[in-house]
Amino acid sequence: MNRVVGAVGLVAAAGLAWGLAEAQSFVVRQVSAPVLAPGSRPVRILHVSDLHLTPGQRRKVEWVRSLASFKPDLVINTGDNLAHLDAVPTALDALEPLLDFPGVFVHGSNDYYAPRPKNPFTYFASPTKVRGDEAEHDVDALTAGMADRGWLNLNNSRGTLTVMGTEISFVGLDDPHLERDALPTPGGARGDLRIGVVHAPYLRALGALHGDGAEVLIAGHTHGGQVCVPFMGALVTNCDLDTSRASGLHGWPGPRPDAAGGEDSAWLHVSAGVGTSPYAPVRFACRPEATVLTLLPRDG
Repeated sequence: MNRVVGAVGLVAAAGLAWGLAEAQSFVVRQVSAPVLAPGSRPVRILHVSDLHLTPGQRRKVEWVRSLASFKPDLVINTGDNLAHLDAVPTALDALEPLLDFPGVFVHGSNDYYAPRPKNPFTYFASPTKVRGDEAEHDVDALTAGMADRGWLNLNNSRGTLTVMGTEISFVGLDDPHLERDALPTPGGARGDLRIGVVHAPYLRALGALHGDGAEVLIAGHTHGGQVCVPFMGALVTNCDLDTSRASGLHGWPGPRPDAAGGEDSAWLHVSAGVGTSPYAPVRFACRPEATVLTLLPRDG
């Protein structure tokens, strides 16, 4: 019996050590989607999400800053940049080189409220809840730090950018996880392409953006499941999105648009994100990531 207990303890310790190490094993994913009009120039998007920064996380900060070396045509930030009451300067320091490029952003729940200790196993039972008594982040300072450098604030808002000759119209939602989402009033030019941006990919939010005409949907929040089962994938998404689309590039609501029968679908990209809660700083079979999503012209 003692041997069994000892073996279980060793396995648990090894799993914890692996999860702590994997949470620092940052990676850049590269995917592409044929969504632009034929003859268009490709548009390279850097999608960053769920940084969950705290002061002193210099390694993560420097890695995020290094993403500027990809020279994206557009940066999309889908929120949850903060994980500490004093982290706004840290987040803006991490994003500073990326703010030189055209960009758009929405907020997540952790941009509004500081995380608090909780039983990590409740994450596997149901989506996490914000009680309302959490300390509030200085979200106005975070917003100003990005907007003052020219990034479009898409929280329940619209905007337009011309990127590599393609006029992109954006529609964004504030965080559905906090039930702050409200589709903005229709208006403005349709553009050559419409992109919908939201932090948490709840089905109602994706449906609203797709119903508004978005051909590409960009989200974060899920952490890719954070703790996954090898060869099986995510166990949860922390929302009502199915686990098969917890991260990566997929079709929504049906097959990929380039697949048979997928003509009415949009492209959905969900980032597994870069960080974790400071109270559960592990990942397993789910490396922290940013993504370079290249939009390509369609055939013909």
